[in-house]
Amino acid sequence: MVREEKLRLKLLEIAQITAQKYKDHDDNLGIFTGISGIALFQFYYAKHLDSDYHADIGMQMITHCIEKINAGYSIPSYCNGIAGLGWVIQHLNSEEFIEVDCDNLLGQFDGFLYENMIKDFKKGDYDFLHGGLGYGFYFFKRFKHTRSPELKEKYRNILFKCVAELKRLAIIDNGMAKWPYTLGQEENMVSYNLGAAHGIASILNFLSRLHDFEAFKKCTGLLLKLGTNYLLDIHNRSKSDISFFPNAIIDENSNKYNSRLAWCHGDLGIGMSMVHVAGALNNTSLKNTWLPILQHSTNRRKQKDTMVVDAGFCHGSYGNAQIYHAINYHYPNDFFKEALNFWIDDGLKKATYPDGYAGYKQMAGLEGKMHPLLSVLEGVSGIGLVTIDYLSSNRNTWDECFMIGK
Repeated sequence: MVREEKLRLKLLEIAQITAQKYKDHDDNLGIFTGISGIALFQFYYAKHLDSDYHADIGMQMITHCIEKINAGYSIPSYCNGIAGLGWVIQHLNSEEFIEVDCDNLLGQFDGFLYENMIKDFKKGDYDFLHGGLGYGFYFFKRFKHTRSPELKEKYRNILFKCVAELKRLAIIDNGMAKWPYTLGQEENMVSYNLGAAHGIASILNFLSRLHDFEAFKKCTGLLLKLGTNYLLDIHNRSKSDISFFPNAIIDENSNKYNSRLAWCHGDLGIGMSMVHVAGALNNTSLKNTWLPILQHSTNRRKQKDTMVVDAGFCHGSYGNAQIYHAINYHYPNDFFKEALNFWIDDGLKKATYPDGYAGYKQMAGLEGKMHPLLSVLEGVSGIGLVTIDYLSSNRNTWDECFMIGK
């Protein structure tokens, strides 16, 4: 059976299981771990098939989310909660999957989400998935698409505040900027997380997106340059380690540059983010620094070198495939194309669990056990979205939610 036929069969299985099971997994509503992300898959599957059936299922899921909020649901974050749901609704409306007055519907949550953003920034929690940066990314989506001049000005000011908080949290010294990341509950355990999910790469990726707009260039330009200088300074030029960057800097005098190959941590997510930064700064030299790092990552295929053990998006086969797909779209290269196909095939090979969803289980939780999951971040909805992109003749835009696409 050819690759494309296997993928189509997997998509059908994923569509069926997500439609059947989503109410059994409705503790979260957010885009990455919740129902709204599963709905995103259903809408894109409907587009892929040119059929309204799965769009209707997706709409049922979004309606279920709204009903839960009306019943008292109040988790706010981008990954798990209302900010992520709001991003999905705005995205679906902007891409003409649905027609809704987002200014009226989503504007109701502005005060609640802003308060949580400020609360997280004040305690130093800038995390993209769970902290201040996730709210900022949601407000950026609203800034781009609101039809109200008053709301646009409101969101512009919120984003100025977001950048000001990121500047306040930065440690700026010797022409570089870095952001501390607290490990666990121990105040003395501070690291500098570098990755695209929780770390410095996510901050710079976010700032680069603001920098594309004239209104933000003055407040984002210096932080982008200083943060880039830091990553270039710790860039490992030794051939003895498998990667150019560690997952995090804990002791700056002793670091092992053996990070996983994934969106969340390591060279792939960092390199992808920094190509965005190079584009925003219109810096060809910088782009020519980061593209070879991404090209070098395509040589890593053995599990001991990649540390990939499941197929999910966050740290698995399909997340790797999506980044190579996106990079190859903008910078066509046989290395990237071959890596894309390798990771798609690797993902298919991982559908081996009779009690999994569409054969898939993902490593989740601190115990490292394998679980069947529906979500976009680690489960079959993310696998399905990547598969749709791979089979589509045109690039879709859903991966903006991971700060991959624009």
